[in-house]
Amino acid sequence: MRKTRDLITPPTISAGTLAASPQPVLAGSELVLRPWADGDVEIFLAAYRDPAIQQWHPRQPGTAENVRVWFARYRQDWALERGGHWAITRDGTVLGRIAMRGFDFDDGLAGCAYWVLPEARGAGVAPAALTVLSDWGLGAAGFHRLHLSHSTRNPASCRVATKAGFVLEGTSRSEAVHADGRHDMHLHARIRADQAARS
Repeated sequence: MRKTRDLITPPTISAGTLAASPQPVLAGSELVLRPWADGDVEIFLAAYRDPAIQQWHPRQPGTAENVRVWFARYRQDWALERGGHWAITRDGTVLGRIAMRGFDFDDGLAGCAYWVLPEARGAGVAPAALTVLSDWGLGAAGFHRLHLSHSTRNPASCRVATKAGFVLEGTSRSEAVHADGRHDMHLHARIRADQAARS
């Protein structure tokens, strides 16, 4: 979110709207998205030992202390209206991570990112969590457009995005650096009009 405005158009979301309340717990039919807690440090750290998460997420915490630093930054992101980070849970068990980042209140934009633990893959957890988050983002939170990107070599993430209503809009060539070099990235987005069509 920009701190100063030189725009003649009103903001899509007024500054202070989200930070005025604690980061919400978001509930779907089976999943609950909740803010990360100190008790999640070890499972969060263990997730980044998974080869698939390492492959697609080059930023890694490395140590438990680094995870605590990340969690503190996550709390600060909400307080400063920069983003929100949630644990994906079912019956109290952590299944993955989902985030909405890069809040732009002027234009009503934010980006989404996610991963799920190996035992939760293939069971619809990621698309269900992304649907819960984007329903909130385009509804109660007031964003107009949510976007995400993933490597073109990651068809599983493409399926997650599509199932959650994120339309494939194109390919950004050589956009992201992964451990094995540069990757072309698919860009997906869901806008408020898509939300209305799904209701």
